Amino acid sequence: MIRRLAALVLGLVAAATPALGRDKVVFGTNWLAQAEHGGFYQAVADGTYAKYGLDVEIRMGGPQVNHALLLAAGKIDFNMGGESYGALNYVENDIPVRAIASIFQKEPRVMIAHPDTGVTDLKSLKGRPILLSKDALQTFWLWMKRTQGLTDDQIRPYNFSAAPFLADKKMIMQGYLSSEPYTVAQAGIKPVVLLLADYGDNTYSTTIEARQDLLDKNPDLVQRFVDATIIGWKNYLHGDPAAGNALIKAANPEMTDDQIAYAIKVLNEHGIAESGDALTLGIGAMTDARWKSFFDDTVAAGIYPATLDLKRAYTLDFVNKGVGLH
Repeated sequence: MIRRLAALVLGLVAAATPALGRDKVVFGTNWLAQAEHGGFYQAVADGTYAKYGLDVEIRMGGPQVNHALLLAAGKIDFNMGGESYGALNYVENDIPVRAIASIFQKEPRVMIAHPDTGVTDLKSLKGRPILLSKDALQTFWLWMKRTQGLTDDQIRPYNFSAAPFLADKKMIMQGYLSSEPYTVAQAGIKPVVLLLADYGDNTYSTTIEARQDLLDKNPDLVQRFVDATIIGWKNYLHGDPAAGNALIKAANPEMTDDQIAYAIKVLNEHGIAESGDALTLGIGAMTDARWKSFFDDTVAAGIYPATLDLKRAYTLDFVNKGVGLH
């Protein structure tokens, strides 16, 4: 039934914008459909991709889906990356894939604490137990230790359940700005939310990744996909997101209107997509200076060797053109 509903909604969109003469593109997301993917769905739903001559199929990610692997294997055309680590991992493993845009200027990673427990900033997390995933231990936790003076004895295993946090007022929990704080609030707790990006964690986030062969053979298609995606995000964050939200809920019925509205609200309030370089260069902006700054931090943390060829991780050819600014 759910699949039939999703197919019906997507079919209605396709009927409104015939695919004749358009270039077929397959884009894989990094998780289940949600507001944090809203601009991509909006560009399908409101005809923006069609206007740019594209017939875009969005394939939803999830716990059993590895779109990064499918991209590398040539099974999809574009992939939604996570943080900048992903692009560096491609280089380290000699995989010819590059980040071509960064939709989020700030990674929405947060630390969540109970109210009235003395937590005011990241340094005040010293000595407190922190729920962290396995991936965290190889990425942003290394940055937190080095810059905030935190220690490994604080680590508690995080299995993406809020229950241990809710049961212990001293507990700190990793989360996503638009997700876990909402869940905790539904349990009657107004959490203290610390956005790592506000403390200097300068990874890019929600990147668009593509294989080098596509960049070489069809740069026009790549440019149209990037430009249309930027417009889709502009429309989603500042226009009427109803069309995009309908596709999100069809693909992932667990999403509620209230949770989607909350996510859009905090994405805008914190400048997740529109801050820093994006204010003058447009959504999706990236710069050499910021990539180097992030890379230098990872080298200092011992994540990557200083000899890694950073320039192979990304290209600026398709961004920083002011699309959507006016």
